[in-house]
Parts: sequence; C-alpha cells; structure tokens
Amino acid sequence: MTPSLRGLYAITDTQLLADGRLLPYVEAALKGGTRLLQYRDKTADDARRLREAEALRDLCARYGAQLIINDDLELAARLGVGLHLGQEDGQLSPARALLGHRAIIGSTCHAKPELAEQAIREGASYVAFGRFFNSFTKPGEVLATSELLEQARARFSVPIVAIGGITLQTAPQLIASGASLIAVIHALFSAPSAAEVEQRARAFSALFARA
Repeated sequence: MTPSLRGLYAITDTQLLADGRLLPYVEAALKGGTRLLQYRDKTADDARRLREAEALRDLCARYGAQLIINDDLELAARLGVGLHLGQEDGQLSPARALLGHRAIIGSTCHAKPELAEQAIREGASYVAFGRFFNSFTKPGEVLATSELLEQARARFSVPIVAIGGITLQTAPQLIASGASLIAVIHALFSAPSAAEVEQRARAFSALFARA
C-alpha cells in the first residue's frame, strides 16, 4: 500500500465550499495532512469545473496529495488524475484502460463485499464502504458496520475507505477495524474558517499515527 492511500480522504461539497471557500478550505485541509482529495461537483458548468479541478490538482501536487475526480472520466483523463466511480457512474474496466495502470481509481461498494470483489477484479485501487453513520450528504439508513470492515480487511488486499457521517469521535473504531482511509465531508468542511479546517484535518490525520 502506498503512503498516499492511508489517512484522511477529503471530499468537496458545492454548498459547504461555495462563495470562494473551495480553494482556501481545501488548501487548509491539505496543510492538515489530507492524503486524498475528491472533487465532487454534480453541476453542469463544465468550464468552471475544469478551472476548479485544475486549481485543485496544482494544490494537491504542492502538498504531496492525490486528486480524484468524482464520476467524470473525461475530466480525470484530461487532467491526468484519479477517478471515483459510484455503482451508477459507469464501468471501472474502461476507466482503467483509459487512465492507465498508475491512476488511482476508487469504487463505491456500499455494504456489499461482492461489489468490492468485482471492483478489484476490474482494477480498483481502493474500495469504499458506507454509510457507517447518518450523513448530511446522503441521509438515510445506515448500512455498514465495523464488522464489515474487519471482514473486508481480512479478505481484500487493496486499501479500504470508510465513508458516511464519520466524526473525530467515531473514526478511531473504524480505523481499528481496518479502514485505510477515512472519507469526510461535513466533519471537515463545515468549519467556520480555513484555520478550523486545518485544525480538524490535523486531528483526523493524527488518528492514523496512533493506529
């Protein structure tokens, strides 16, 4: 496992990072130790998305982190960065063929190990399980458990991501159960200032040093 695939995995949010907060808040998260950054923007403004993704790629390069694009193979290929695919976002095999063997490609697997097995077979760099807790981004039924992480860690060799309503208080148990990366949105970017984002990122990152 490469060092970049262990630690804090930050995911952007168009509402939390509106009004000019995207770049300063993301840079603060990177200063705080974020290892993987997913640019998640479902809007149709392709020109703005390209500008923002280019800026985020440059920030990640400056801080030694990796950028992942959510559900946009064309944009990921254009920028030469990684990709994250949900179960409804297209097949992983064509993405791997286009992006090459070095690109980081992740797959949403909900709480189903069989989906993770298929994703790994098709070339996934990591598999993501969740929701572990009720979340602001995707509210609803909690699907995943610590036991699932333990089983996945014993079964799969690729890094495992835990996502869904995770906080500083709940992350340690998930790391102990086998999560290689903790993916957070609200617990990181709902902060009132960039300085607070950096402080939160440092606190999340410190959990991995103790694990």
